[in-house]
Amino acid sequence: MNWLFMWLVALVVFILIEAVTYQIVTIWFAIGALGASICAMMHGPLYLQIGVFFALSIILLCIMRPLSMHYLKSKDTKTNVDSLIGKQIMITETVDNLNGTGKAKLFGMEWTVRSDDGSKIDEGEIVIVKKIEGVKLIVERKVD
Repeated sequence: MNWLFMWLVALVVFILIEAVTYQIVTIWFAIGALGASICAMMHGPLYLQIGVFFALSIILLCIMRPLSMHYLKSKDTKTNVDSLIGKQIMITETVDNLNGTGKAKLFGMEWTVRSDDGSKIDEGEIVIVKKIEGVKLIVERKVD
């Protein structure tokens, strides 16, 4: 059996899988298959070809994938509602988590507001939006 041909077929298959999945997993196996095919071209024994394939694949998968994911990870951009986090707003109705009250206006829209720590916040106080849960702004008092 021509192992060089088999390794080259494996190389092409791994590259095709990588092209359609976008997961950066099979590229490391493709490089392993390339190493094994080079070993086959140099008439290395089958056990050495398999060893080169697995060694290259596993080492690259374990070391390079986390590094590549770090650099390829898209930067999150605040859009729409997420851009409200960190904004200062004025409370228009007293915030009381126990009674389920609390309102504020932000960019002309009225929002339901809850306190992050459960404390009451009086009408007219300035607070900072800490996070958003569903349609509620979770706020904390502004520290001067």
